[in-house]
Amino acid sequence: MATENHILINLPLAGVDSEHCAIIVDKGLARVPGITAHRVELNNHRAVIETTGDSAVLPGAVKAIRDLGCDVETIKKTLPVLNMSCASCAVSAQTVLENEPGVVSAAVNYANASLLVEYIPTLTDTGKFKTALQGIGYDLVVDETETGKDQLEELQQEHARKLRIKTVAAIALTIPTVFIGMFAMNLPYANYIMWILSTPVVLIFGRQFFMNAWKQAKHRSANMDTLVALSTGVAYLFSVFNTLFPGYWHTKGLHAHVYFEAAAGVIAFILLGKLLEETAKGHTSSAIKKLMGLQPKFVTRIQDGAHVEARINEVRVGDLLLVKPGEKIAVDGVVDSGQSFVDESLVSGEPIPVEKIAGKEVFAGTINQKGSFQFKASRVGGETLLAQIIKMVEQAQGTKAPVQRLVDKIAGIFVPIVIAISILSLLAWLVLGGENGFTHGLLALVTVLVIACPCALGLATPTAIMAGVGKGAENGILVKDAASLERLREINVILLDKTGTITEGKPVVTNLQWLNDDDSSKSALVAIEKHSEHPLAEAVINYLKGVDAVTAHGFESITGAGAKAMIDGQVFYVGNAALLKEHRISIDPGLEKLRAEWQEEAKTVVWFADDKTALAAIAIADTIKASSKEAVAKLRDAGIEVYMLTGDQEQTARAISKQVGITTYKAGISPAGKAEFVKELQQQGKVVAMVGDGINDSNALAQADVSIAMGSGSDIAMDVATITLISPDLVKLPQAIRLSGFTVSAIRQNLFWAFIYNAIGIPIAAGILYPFTGFLLNPMMAGAAMALSSVSVVMNSLRLKSMRL
Repeated sequence: MATENHILINLPLAGVDSEHCAIIVDKGLARVPGITAHRVELNNHRAVIETTGDSAVLPGAVKAIRDLGCDVETIKKTLPVLNMSCASCAVSAQTVLENEPGVVSAAVNYANASLLVEYIPTLTDTGKFKTALQGIGYDLVVDETETGKDQLEELQQEHARKLRIKTVAAIALTIPTVFIGMFAMNLPYANYIMWILSTPVVLIFGRQFFMNAWKQAKHRSANMDTLVALSTGVAYLFSVFNTLFPGYWHTKGLHAHVYFEAAAGVIAFILLGKLLEETAKGHTSSAIKKLMGLQPKFVTRIQDGAHVEARINEVRVGDLLLVKPGEKIAVDGVVDSGQSFVDESLVSGEPIPVEKIAGKEVFAGTINQKGSFQFKASRVGGETLLAQIIKMVEQAQGTKAPVQRLVDKIAGIFVPIVIAISILSLLAWLVLGGENGFTHGLLALVTVLVIACPCALGLATPTAIMAGVGKGAENGILVKDAASLERLREINVILLDKTGTITEGKPVVTNLQWLNDDDSSKSALVAIEKHSEHPLAEAVINYLKGVDAVTAHGFESITGAGAKAMIDGQVFYVGNAALLKEHRISIDPGLEKLRAEWQEEAKTVVWFADDKTALAAIAIADTIKASSKEAVAKLRDAGIEVYMLTGDQEQTARAISKQVGITTYKAGISPAGKAEFVKELQQQGKVVAMVGDGINDSNALAQADVSIAMGSGSDIAMDVATITLISPDLVKLPQAIRLSGFTVSAIRQNLFWAFIYNAIGIPIAAGILYPFTGFLLNPMMAGAAMALSSVSVVMNSLRLKSMRL
């Protein structure tokens, strides 16, 4: 029983099935700080711990149990988070959830607005997480049904639509306001016109900045919204006062300046930045949607010999399903009858479809080719390989660090300092300023807040990113976000997928040697291959374009060996060496020598023969891209370790890696294995970039520090990846790394100048020069200085356009 101020937590255990295991777990828990008492109840499969309520105790206890080879029964979920406006919002949301009872870990990702949470289901649930987040102004979507996902998508589309409308409207009203404020101040009723134009911008289109600033203030924190709300709010209210009561300043011998254009301009600039950010983030979930789209919604189920169409969620383990030519396979299973070839690039990444006969496994999301077969479902729903890939990609994306918003982090300190300086300026003038102390003090307060406007800070990163992304696009390099650009220059390991990245990704005939080169043999070979459904047959047909086929009779596909047909009363065979050996067909020593050489180069050898002699040897391979060797050399010269990963066999991997100059490779590796290898390297302190082109690479791409997809590859890979090389040219890789260096330098320079501007401008705005020179900066000059700082940041970013990659 828990003592006063202590609480009891029940941890459901897995894998603790003996007294010895229980003793080990008990000793492990004894070493966790914060646990005041504990016991392991073997019969109830649980551990009971007593704590003082420290939120770090539960994660510590779970880690201790897992480190001992046992486990705690938990649930991991990825859920969408709503209403976040900056990186500090993600930090706030994450902190609240980490302190929720029953939560083992929580990671809120601002970049894709998601929560990856692991919790103990007997202690808490997603409803409690939703309530906790709603308490601090955010929200959580806990409905994981198809309806819930559709509603979320509608909400996101509506938010994007409203943001676009607000941005366009704000800019439309700001342009005339700025024109009047800068060039037409003598216009009759100029102040009232600017007041009318700027009011909707500040109070309607900029309302969320004030609402978010208020939420932050209630929780004793500050962010960019606070700075925007303060600077625009004070400038607007000060301008309204001066418009209505100009005589107050005139009696003191001062002009009643207004700053409506500054207030409206700041709101318009920030809204534009938000729109650009939302546009970039909008594609984050499309990779998951496309993965889900690989599974058909309906299947053909065989019941009592009849074909019945059924929904995918009605399929159960053991059901007999029919797959027709060209259809996607709905669930995992084992072939019961029939024969076909299936495109399994989802699983292996290899371009050559795999033959499926009775007893062979098939997987959800893979695509049947020309044949038809029946199979028994073995894994359905969330248990299929496709479902596991989707889950792994979701979790890998969720655990990534959010896109860094350095400005938001600094604003947490910067804003209170600016407010403090503005108030101190007012107080100092009241005490030391004499009869004009209040007047000068109020002007100094407003000037400090206006000059501290976040335009330069807000533009520092996005302008450099826009210029860098534009430069990349000109050179065939598409960049999805700032984080990947910043991280790319830091990588020290690059993992290259073989098929489609180093190689072209499709089988072609590289060599064809005839025993006797005559047209009749060529015509016979084309005739047989045109009847064949084997994927290598297409490569032969493409190679022998222009050769007319003769009529073939009695075509027969020989499972696992090749095919045969009758042409003009003569039997011809196309297939592997085993087929020739079975029919005692002789092979010329010259052709046999070529076979050995080609197989050493990792090429597939296909034979064409009559009933006595091999007439031709055909070498088929996935050819290496012309730029691969050069790209690998450049990466190694830059001090980057290069690995090759492939699901192909050892001999092929060895031959390909040797040809392109890669010394380390992993052959026969699965999609999960690729992601695991990325994790291993990261645990060694490496910064890892993964380059791939297939769905099977998506797990590793999502796990890597920087993910790069080849534009010639699958849409899924390109959506998961943060960088896409439009052309298949691997030489773009070193160029992308160079682009990263240029862009990060520009961002750092922009931030440096933005802060230098504030460091110099704020003291001058406060009146530090007045005792020595009599100079007091008025808010109008502060607005001009603010504009100049923004222009300088933009001009520095534009330098990227002239950089050579």
